Amino acid sequence: MDLQLGQRHVLITGGSKGIGLACAQGFLREGARLSLVSRNQSHLDEALRQLLHEFPDAKNQVGLIAADLQSPEQAQQALAKAEQFHGEVDVLINCAGAARRTPPDELSAQAWHEAMNAKFFTYIHMIDLVIKKMAQRGNGAIVNVVGAGGKVASPIHLPGGAANAALMLISAGLAAAYGPQGVRINAVNPGTTMTGRLRTGLEAAARLDQISVEEALKRATQKVPLGRLAQPEEIANVVLFLASPCASYVTGAVVTMDGAATPMVV
Repeated sequence: MDLQLGQRHVLITGGSKGIGLACAQGFLREGARLSLVSRNQSHLDEALRQLLHEFPDAKNQVGLIAADLQSPEQAQQALAKAEQFHGEVDVLINCAGAARRTPPDELSAQAWHEAMNAKFFTYIHMIDLVIKKMAQRGNGAIVNVVGAGGKVASPIHLPGGAANAALMLISAGLAAAYGPQGVRINAVNPGTTMTGRLRTGLEAAARLDQISVEEALKRATQKVPLGRLAQPEEIANVVLFLASPCASYVTGAVVTMDGAATPMVV
């Protein structure tokens, strides 16, 4: 299927690793132009090396921006740089930030604040800037990669789950608010996915249940009816579809991708 993404300018926050990098690979295959945002320049440089290994002729298609999106000022500067690279942003993919998984007895008030800053406001600071420009033009697509923890409360992911639930609400709410101006907003909720962040969550689960990390991974896998954990590329495939004109009547959706680990209708 031609996703009609050729030459679209796609801004990916958290684009240097994991699902964000998998999305970057997918969009390059479709011929899009990319602006990748990450806090760490060395991670961006490594991401570019990986992308150019697969797409040797894509150097001019990828712009790198080091910024901490917990700061609204840095988010604004990042968007300005992205527009210098490739002009107006057609598609925004939010993957930046992750709340630390922590057993409940280890939580503090600061941990709750840090979770909202790390996961909620990193998304909000960029969405707020981009969505208004999209609305002025009368078109645009935003996909928020959120997380299944926003629907099902996990004892080791309460602050992060709260941030995820808030992101699901604003995804649906903004979709309704900006639909009349031609902007679509959707969310994807991955379950446990084979990324670099996975080990942190497994370590927290192991401490809570007093088991080894290997046993925690085995238990997490056993909970998935598909019998395995997701690969980042599988999440990226759905993100690309939702961002594309092929999903032109899909907005306000929250797509769960947990391998049916938590069967639910709402």
